[in-house]
Amino acid sequence: MRKLSLFIATSLDGYIAKPNDDLSFLKIVEKEGEDYGYAEFTATIDTIIIGRKTYDYVVKEIGASHYDNGKRDVYVITRTRRSDIGKVKFYTGVLNELVKKLKNETGKTIYCDGGAEIINELLKNDLIDELIISVIPILLGNGTRLFKDGRPEQILEFVTAKTFDTGLTQLHYKRKK
Repeated sequence: MRKLSLFIATSLDGYIAKPNDDLSFLKIVEKEGEDYGYAEFTATIDTIIIGRKTYDYVVKEIGASHYDNGKRDVYVITRTRRSDIGKVKFYTGVLNELVKKLKNETGKTIYCDGGAEIINELLKNDLIDELIISVIPILLGNGTRLFKDGRPEQILEFVTAKTFDTGLTQLHYKRKK
């Protein structure tokens, strides 16, 4: 069975975005030649699940090729029907059914890149197998929380912690079976 991995950044106080879906705080850890293991991680995946707001932000800021490199399937979870673009599929069905179907197919790791609604729905249904969380050295005070209330308790197994000279700390856990 394929695993589903979360690879995401958060402020020290647990926010993945400032109000109005503003991700500008991520720029404080940008450093020439440093990708915090992102390229190594994405080499292990062939499927991405992402919320529509996160997808739209990244397409606007970086470009569609950040997700759709022609080699992997991208599922944008949305409430609004849109035509597929290349390997990007706009999915309006039940998220948990999609993930269970994908996990039972052959392939590499499935990557969840957010947003918070998607992450919390997957956590509620115990569908995230691995969490790689980069903690940015900033206290935002408010915005979009990474973890929302109302989830069941889940015990995680520590894999590794890495520190970087930018102040970013990357925590890697897997779901305890």
